[in-house]
Amino acid sequence: MLSTESPRTNEAPRTGWGDQTRAEPGLLIEDHALLGDLYTAALVARDGSVDFLCLPDFDSDACFTSLLGTSDNGRWKLAPKAPVRDVRRRYRGRTLILETEFETDTGAVRVVDFMPIRKGAPHLVRWVEGVRGTVVMRSELRPRFANGYTVPLVGRRDGSSAAVAGPDAVFLRGGTSEDPPAFESEFTVQTGQRVPFVLSWARPYDGVPEALDPEAALRETEAWWEDWVSRLKLPSRDQDVIVRSLITLKACTYQPSGALVAAPTFGLPETPGGERNWDYRFCWIRDSVLTLNALMRADLTEEAGAFANWLEDAIGGAPGQLQIMYGIRGERRLTEVTLDWLEGYEGARPVRIGNGAYDQFQLDVLGEFAAVLFIHAQQAGKLSERGRKALKAVAKRVSEVWTEPDHGIWEMRGPKQSFTASKVSAWIVIDCWVRAIEKYNLEEDAAPWVKLRQAIHDEVCEKGYDAKRGTFTQYYGSKGVDASLLFIPLSGFLPPEDPRIAGTVRAIEEELMPGGLVLRYRTEEGTDGLAGEEGAFLACSFWLANTYHLMGRTGDARKLFDKVVGLCNDVGLLAEEYLPGERRMIGNFPQAFSHLALVNSAYLLDAGKRATLYS
Repeated sequence: MLSTESPRTNEAPRTGWGDQTRAEPGLLIEDHALLGDLYTAALVARDGSVDFLCLPDFDSDACFTSLLGTSDNGRWKLAPKAPVRDVRRRYRGRTLILETEFETDTGAVRVVDFMPIRKGAPHLVRWVEGVRGTVVMRSELRPRFANGYTVPLVGRRDGSSAAVAGPDAVFLRGGTSEDPPAFESEFTVQTGQRVPFVLSWARPYDGVPEALDPEAALRETEAWWEDWVSRLKLPSRDQDVIVRSLITLKACTYQPSGALVAAPTFGLPETPGGERNWDYRFCWIRDSVLTLNALMRADLTEEAGAFANWLEDAIGGAPGQLQIMYGIRGERRLTEVTLDWLEGYEGARPVRIGNGAYDQFQLDVLGEFAAVLFIHAQQAGKLSERGRKALKAVAKRVSEVWTEPDHGIWEMRGPKQSFTASKVSAWIVIDCWVRAIEKYNLEEDAAPWVKLRQAIHDEVCEKGYDAKRGTFTQYYGSKGVDASLLFIPLSGFLPPEDPRIAGTVRAIEEELMPGGLVLRYRTEEGTDGLAGEEGAFLACSFWLANTYHLMGRTGDARKLFDKVVGLCNDVGLLAEEYLPGERRMIGNFPQAFSHLALVNSAYLLDAGKRATLYS
């Protein structure tokens, strides 16, 4: 289940240590694996290069950014000096400890990479184990702070090699001698020999972090992940891929707050060489129901509670100020700027940090927030007074703005429209409020809210439906369809056996499924205000599988689910999108939205129940 269709993924990487090369020619987004310490994450390529790492947190500046530029924008490559004949990698058991084996003409080595669960300073541990014969290794550590821009001053401090610039410093320990290792070095590894390296980060004025015992850190990290996984409640099928997805989601969670970043990266394009390049190191309200459902289905009640609490805290007490996304600590201002010194992944520019869509008006976030409040109350067995006030306030807000056009669930940068899925989200808010009044015997008059719920329903069925074609449309009066229309059956807005659902699914199959995977919408219509096409959006394919399941098309549901899961790379990770024509991934990586959709779909299909996302 963890294989990939890409014929290039399992090729040995091309060698070459040129100073101004890309991460390495031929390396793809899916050629990377994930490391993390619950505060930040790193991407490690199949060639042994750490190509991306922000320190100390997900939203901090990167010190390795070669994934979006050249090796001179920062990386740490640890690999054989001689040409590599074969590369095999895996995660050790059910952990986030990566093992990569390199085969050369003179022998084989294993590189073990992990980030210890953070207790103080962040650390990245890498060591080389001799497996067979003798192999000459090369370590090339090039920190470049401020997202690949700032060249640090290199020297020695307190028994370590240090690189310092501005507010950032990294310290390297380990190697083959008592002296601190150089940032660029060569050494020989024989069978059974271990050579460890530990890279630590700190503010320059805080001094050198305390030395880390790599052997003890490995044991503790392995035990921590195995213990965490042992508490998961898993379905009967697809357990390996579900566990890997849940580990990935945990690694994308900012431990202090419980927020889940959409991805630990920025700038990986949705269009090869194009402008659809966004910063995903934030928490989208759009993802919140999928997040809460995935955590609850896996019996991760602590994580589910932390996420719901973070969401309520981040939003505050004024639904009119609700944003579509927040920073990992609840920050509201996510100003977008470009990094002109980065050439972009495969030339995709501009490279952006921050996200200018944060202040867009989107009705769907009101639906997501209301659903989270309602689901959280169901989990707790009661609706708290705080939850009641918040849910009522969101319902009141919807009653005031539901007729207004918005930017839609996909953060369109073109003109506002009356997106059909947005109006369905408005219906979800009122539906959750009516159900809460009834379920928890609230002292509220449900009648006007029932009337409003019906009014929204009637308008969507009239203005958002093309009777001639027999399908709901992307927005009122449009001819195109949108994968977000799948929320109509998934939310319970209409029953799955309704002929209008069958017609909408048929239109999606005919218009949005090149290569058998689902696009979000057709970009050539220009609705999003951007140039270029994009790949199939993997979460949408899982939504269609769920819809098939609700419609009783269980064979089609399983077939589509297996097809998308089959796109996981060799260590079980998915990006945001997939290019069927080129058989490769595209977009930020790994993408929490894809893995959330995978987990929810797996539990839904395994249970055999025809439940909606909000039941």
